[in-house]
Amino acid sequence: MAAQTLQLRPLGNTGLNLSSVGFGASPLGKVFGDVSEQDAFAAVREAFRLGVNFFDTSPFYGGTLSEKVLGKALKALGAPRDKYIVSTKCGRYKEGFDFSAERVTKSIDESLERLQLDYVDILQCHDIEFGSLDQIVNETLPALQKLKQAGKIRFIGITGLPLGIFTYVLDRVPPGTVDVILSYCHYSINDSTLEDLLPYLKSKGVGVISASPLAMGLLTEAGAPEWHPASSELKAACRAAVDHCKGKGKNISKLALQYSLANTDISSVLVGMKSVKEVEENIAAALELATTGTDEETLSEITDILKPVKNQSWPSGIQQS
Repeated sequence: MAAQTLQLRPLGNTGLNLSSVGFGASPLGKVFGDVSEQDAFAAVREAFRLGVNFFDTSPFYGGTLSEKVLGKALKALGAPRDKYIVSTKCGRYKEGFDFSAERVTKSIDESLERLQLDYVDILQCHDIEFGSLDQIVNETLPALQKLKQAGKIRFIGITGLPLGIFTYVLDRVPPGTVDVILSYCHYSINDSTLEDLLPYLKSKGVGVISASPLAMGLLTEAGAPEWHPASSELKAACRAAVDHCKGKGKNISKLALQYSLANTDISSVLVGMKSVKEVEENIAAALELATTGTDEETLSEITDILKPVKNQSWPSGIQQS
């Protein structure tokens, strides 16, 4: 029997096939604590070896550090460029937000230099709820189309937290303008509201990437970081779910990742990774899901614990008129 590999899933109409588990490179920017370059390189190498072909970063992560480290790590692989898919972002920087045509056009050149690449597969407008959505529609996206024509990027995406931003933009641009959306914290055990949007996105031919299956740390034994924007009620319920799993000798993070991976309408689930150990655990969870399925009993117990806070989110961005 051949060794099992990660499932590849089509991304909307792009023709790209993404590994079901994507490599979130924000931790390489030391966003979640220190990471040595050696560990970062080893994590990227091991992920690639185990079948991960999708790597996502942004100039915002670690103030450009994530892009630089990911670029070096990918170069060190020595793999043909068409064997991996790289996504970066524009519009959000350490200095703040700027979705102007001028800034995003300059931004991709800076990103390509840091990543040591001639092109990126996907360029996404980063957290558009912090800008003017009309500017995204009328100025930013047309600028990205030009970059596409110039061959610097292959596909165009938008990202953010509130789900309404996606329909707002997609309803106002010609079909095929936006190839992919990246949503986070809306397809995990505590919040599955992204599900309601999937038929709409499919009808638009837009690929779907979901990030943060662990709800930015809420569904981990370590718990959410201090800065986590969730309500105390949501944090407490997640802590209770974590403790329940622990009491049964189960790992909530694994269950949470498997929950997100189970929906094949989502092309890739992005998970932040910064060590070989994390990579191995995440891939093992995905392969286990493919062979033995998920632990339905524990999942339903956690779902019950989280019922009072189900689909509770938090505000993000500026109020759009």
